[in-house]
Amino acid sequence: MEFFLKLGQVGQHLPMLMRASVVNLELLGALLVIGFLIGTLVALLQVYGGRVLSTGASVYEWVFRSIPALVLLFLFYYGPSHFGLDIQSFLAASLALGFRSSAYQSQIFRGAIQAIPSGQMMAARALGMSKLSAIRHVILPQAFRLAIPGWSNEYSSVVKDTTLAYAVTLNEIMRYAKTIMDRQYDLAMATFIVVALVFLVFTYSGNALLGLVERRFRIPGLQMPGATGAVL
Repeated sequence: MEFFLKLGQVGQHLPMLMRASVVNLELLGALLVIGFLIGTLVALLQVYGGRVLSTGASVYEWVFRSIPALVLLFLFYYGPSHFGLDIQSFLAASLALGFRSSAYQSQIFRGAIQAIPSGQMMAARALGMSKLSAIRHVILPQAFRLAIPGWSNEYSSVVKDTTLAYAVTLNEIMRYAKTIMDRQYDLAMATFIVVALVFLVFTYSGNALLGLVERRFRIPGLQMPGATGAVL
């Protein structure tokens, strides 16, 4: 009974918690866009870039997959000040988490590109298309559709990673929850349960939407290597 009373007290802070969660969604959108654009480029370089560019892309991917997200946040937030640059916490978090996500997204896209039968590139070239045009109009549209299931897993991961941005003073939901805890420590458990429920909603609704997109754009007869079940 006492716990439900504490939940009721946290309910008084719910409007502020929800407003703070909007910052998490804004950060999520920014880092996914950064990750998508750079991840696509890295994947293309790894597959079609030749030895030098492919090696450089692989090094980039390895570096940003190896460094913990929290360490990247500190590097991007505190690092520029050593060079006389002032960077806002939102931009630092977007870049740090976006570059990290791009490394993971690049492997999703690389696998999807390599899942496209090589004969499609050969057929496009035989029709007079340049390699770049074939990649743009034939390979990538199919690869992006194949990558949706893997990309939904990345979404599930990074939506939770946005809470790490509190460490670089971004006023998102976790930072506001900690403020409540600092003022009333007895509300800590109830507050973090509310935060957990908010992210359950974010994760479930995002995955449900991506599931609809996947079913709408799936390619009959084509699936990622190792996938189970036929694509209808």
